[in-house]
Amino acid sequence: MKKNLILALTVLMLAPSAMFATEGMWVVAMLNKINEAEMQGLGLKLSKDDIYNINQASLKDAIVRFGAGFCTGEIVSDKGLVFTNHHCAYDAIQSSSTLENNILQNGFCAKSLDQEIPIPGLTLSFLVRVEDVTSSVLSVVNDNMTEAERDAAILARNKELVKAANESGLYNSEVKTFYAGNEFYLFVYQTYRDIRLVGNPPESVGKFGGDTDNWMWPRHTGDFSMLRIYAGAENKPADYSKDNTPLKPKHHFPINMGGVKQGDFAMIMGYPARTSRYLTSYGVEQAVDVQNPILVECLGLKLETWKKNMDANEGVRLMYAAKYASTANSWKYYIGQTRGLKRLDVEGKKATTEASFTKWLTSNSAANEKYGKALPMLQDFYSSTNETQKAFLYARLAGMGGAEFMAFASEFQHTFEKYFAETDATKKQAILDGFKASAEAFYVEYNAQTDKDVFVALTNLYRSRIAANARPTWHAILDSKFKGNAQAYADKLFATSVIVDKTKMMNFLAKPNQKVFEKDMAVSTAKSAGEFGDALGKLIPREKMTKGQRLFVAGLREMNPNKQYAPDANSTMRITYGKVKDYQAADAVHYDYYTTAKGIMEKRDNSNPEFMVPEALAQKIQNKDFGRYANEKGELPTCFIADLDITGGNSGSPVLDAKGQMIGIAFDGNWEAMSGDIAYEPELQRTIAVDIRYVLFIVEELMGGKNIVDEMMFVRGN
Repeated sequence: MKKNLILALTVLMLAPSAMFATEGMWVVAMLNKINEAEMQGLGLKLSKDDIYNINQASLKDAIVRFGAGFCTGEIVSDKGLVFTNHHCAYDAIQSSSTLENNILQNGFCAKSLDQEIPIPGLTLSFLVRVEDVTSSVLSVVNDNMTEAERDAAILARNKELVKAANESGLYNSEVKTFYAGNEFYLFVYQTYRDIRLVGNPPESVGKFGGDTDNWMWPRHTGDFSMLRIYAGAENKPADYSKDNTPLKPKHHFPINMGGVKQGDFAMIMGYPARTSRYLTSYGVEQAVDVQNPILVECLGLKLETWKKNMDANEGVRLMYAAKYASTANSWKYYIGQTRGLKRLDVEGKKATTEASFTKWLTSNSAANEKYGKALPMLQDFYSSTNETQKAFLYARLAGMGGAEFMAFASEFQHTFEKYFAETDATKKQAILDGFKASAEAFYVEYNAQTDKDVFVALTNLYRSRIAANARPTWHAILDSKFKGNAQAYADKLFATSVIVDKTKMMNFLAKPNQKVFEKDMAVSTAKSAGEFGDALGKLIPREKMTKGQRLFVAGLREMNPNKQYAPDANSTMRITYGKVKDYQAADAVHYDYYTTAKGIMEKRDNSNPEFMVPEALAQKIQNKDFGRYANEKGELPTCFIADLDITGGNSGSPVLDAKGQMIGIAFDGNWEAMSGDIAYEPELQRTIAVDIRYVLFIVEELMGGKNIVDEMMFVRGN
């Protein structure tokens, strides 16, 4: 007791503000006594060793990373059962759906292991260990190097470290940079390749509220899905085989059926993708004035065009559902981020920090010698790149990254340049076989007419925003041969190119013809766009920004040696902690911390696809037939919020209580704090989670998945 009191007092003296804020996505292996004391002061009943331990099972061993970190999942049974978000498995659900058996729309629940659906290409990884390799990495650089030389030396050393860590293929590893290139950590993973779909709710549950409710609170979305990890001999990773068996995990999360209340401790472990908390005021200004408006405009036009085609054709709707959802999410995010940055005066707050930094430098000659160039370099970078960034973004979003065929045509170009240059028959065949697999995957979710409409719309937008002398060379052909008519150009391209027609492509692959390749209009268009984008990218002096940012972050930490600075997210396992908490959204606008099934019926509108409610669910809600999943008031809780600091990549992360028991699944943030990736706002920022009781209610009562629920271990209360 006395020891803990002394530690707590020490924390208060060292970091007085930290005890009252929950900002930070902390690397699980970097939790120190200050973090531990703060967490326990908020209510945690575990130690940091219970969270991360390489010598015995810990909470980290129940967390899985999707691919390279686009989502998170958690193990909830001793048979490798994984919970994640519906939108994380959306692509797998969509690709497993047909017009005859539309599991995306109708839902799916495996009643036995043999009914679970393999998901080709999806991998889930467990974190084995984290190692601080900063001294090893920085030993190969010096202050006389250019940024390019520095990057090359670091890359070479990182490759050496990764090779040594992989242990002949048993693991896969990566070195990640932290604090803008000032620290480096090695992350070692074990990756499983046989992943199967166990179940998903109907889309009307898993995506309830659609784009309208996206990023909004209050929420009533059953955003979950279920997967299972299969292993080969000795519980090790293996390619798909009918002989594989469910994984025996080191740890799985018990399910807390006791629910949550205001002020309860909560934490999240997962893989947040990217934040920019150390962005300067100059970067915020460019984001608000240049970058975000272009992103919103281009993505919005693509969505509008897709939706016209999706509404007109059910097959296209099913084909493009995942792509539309992902793009819509990004589009709304940038709208909200701009709004939040302006409303909360993030630029002004950043400028205040920079003024303090400059004042510190003027009183510290040694620091000024090391860090005095940082802010001038960053200011110069942003002020000098506004126009170039504008041209670059339109080239990327309305050019190479606009119509889907552009990127595929670029891949085709690079592949067959190698193919026709290669003289060895065996190598030529290998090149051909590799591209065939890529082509098959591309056409599964490709509709030529839809893509043609996108190409025309974005081309016209591009031409209305960028002067003729700042466009790719193919626009000159559009002007000279097609009189500037984008529709006419598209008609010719789509009528003749092998890229946009699967039959033509397969005929080409059966007998590759160099003349056909060289004359293909899609190839020449994509090549022109790619070369132009590369040229624009080289005009942006990124070395100045990289070095300035590294020096600024290093200086900021040196200026405040007693302050804990959390590193920016970079798709590595992090933990964030705080409390279940309501918030005041605006003047006279207060939001409670949880929602119930009552709100589902209040929003119900079966004429609107976003707010349809399955009749079976509606009947149970109307009859208050909630069984063991009701709370003490007889309500069915659906979602709740907590002041936890998360971002994209955390989708699907478990929300855990003070004992490391599962209480929910994180799936979104709130509209009022969309600036959170750049500046955390403790009074406003909230994580939205689906209550685990609502998840299990849907699984058991709506999907008929009692067999799945029976796998889990239940507890009640804290």
